[in-house]
Amino acid sequence: MSRDPSYGIVDRDYGLHLATRSPDDDGPIWMVNLMKYRQVADYGGAGDGGAGVAVSGREADDRYAPLDVLADIGAEVSFMADVETQALGTGPAWDRVAVVRYPTRRAFIDMQSRSDFRERHVHKEAGMAATIVMGCVPMAVPALPEDMEEVDWAAVPHPPTDDDGPLMVIHVLSFHDPDGAERTPEHMSAYQRVAAESAAAQGIRIGGWFSVEGTILGDGRRWHQVRFNEFPSRRAFMAVVNDPRRLEAQRDHREAAIADTYTLMTRATIPFRPAS
Repeated sequence: MSRDPSYGIVDRDYGLHLATRSPDDDGPIWMVNLMKYRQVADYGGAGDGGAGVAVSGREADDRYAPLDVLADIGAEVSFMADVETQALGTGPAWDRVAVVRYPTRRAFIDMQSRSDFRERHVHKEAGMAATIVMGCVPMAVPALPEDMEEVDWAAVPHPPTDDDGPLMVIHVLSFHDPDGAERTPEHMSAYQRVAAESAAAQGIRIGGWFSVEGTILGDGRRWHQVRFNEFPSRRAFMAVVNDPRRLEAQRDHREAAIADTYTLMTRATIPFRPAS
């Protein structure tokens, strides 16, 4: 990108890092996208972008979606969801979250110069009000009280229903600890031990936890981790939120660890594909 788009600031230092990794030191990268749309797409001098009628920002972004380009370079959409509730976080009220797995960092950079990719950018520019795009790699999930992947949701206190189905809760975290990008700070680890017991009882399934390598596009803030935790229902998640032991651990430990955060309650349109 020769200039910053209207919807975010490019971190050119991180872009250089992505572009100059040696093949022996490169590998898959997961780009986590938080998206805030304009109510009505703004095509400027291009009018409605050829739609014939005014379109929403979301519709413009759907027209941008470069799924064929992604397939051609070996990338795939690993997850997509609509944000139902933004429980925590200041700034944009995010509308959608998507995760795209690229086979290498270089593949992500090379895609930016493809003509079939660049010609669609008019739609993204028209539709997007703000975005954060974080380059992430999977991180180890700490030992938890039980094998959460095997929990039978029919047996949990708040199973999924037609009106309240599976809920993916996404935590975007920035730690006070300067080493937060490499590890989970002590206070956060203490909080996790308590929260995990409550979450396990409600049938949590971990979609993936990621360490943020860098933010290629955003608003200048630094992020350390992104966590995807799935619950059988909104009621199950709220039972964890309101657990007195978890609330005490939040007050004593989580708030001491976290400098900035988003907690997004989402409903998946493309279920999470495990990181590998």
